[in-house]
Amino acid sequence: MGTHYKGSRKEKQALNAYVALMRAAESVTSRTTGSMTDAGLTLSQFGVLEAIYHLGPLCLRALAEKILKSTGNIVVVVDNLERQSLVLRRRDREDRRYVTVHLTAKGRRLVGKVFPKVLKDIVREMAAVKGEEQVALYKLCRKLGKKKDDPNDKASSKPVNDMRRAQ
Repeated sequence: MGTHYKGSRKEKQALNAYVALMRAAESVTSRTTGSMTDAGLTLSQFGVLEAIYHLGPLCLRALAEKILKSTGNIVVVVDNLERQSLVLRRRDREDRRYVTVHLTAKGRRLVGKVFPKVLKDIVREMAAVKGEEQVALYKLCRKLGKKKDDPNDKASSKPVNDMRRAQ
């Protein structure tokens, strides 16, 4: 079912694609979060745990970038994970402003148990799109998700290698 919007062909096409993308993402997400919910985790909490599990300790800004949340939201998510003894914050000895988030043994056990279940759900859901279609979907999503370089934003065109400087 397409949009009932009475705009130009280009507008209707973009709107239809956007609505389909959002509906598909929400639908797949709702079918892949059951294992997280069963473990008492929100999608954001699982995202933080999974990122640290696979990438190692990260600063708050890096975590926010990885799971596409604001740094303010990440602080709340990490606070809640810390209350559950799943993560801990460590201050750098030389620069006490720099804080990294680490998994605790309890957090490592939990994500080690939940991640395989979530992955199984993701693989099941993504089976609707076969091999080369998954590659094409990945490329399209990456293309759509990339921030356009803003000539007024010098930071957008340069990667930050040292997350301390980015924080």
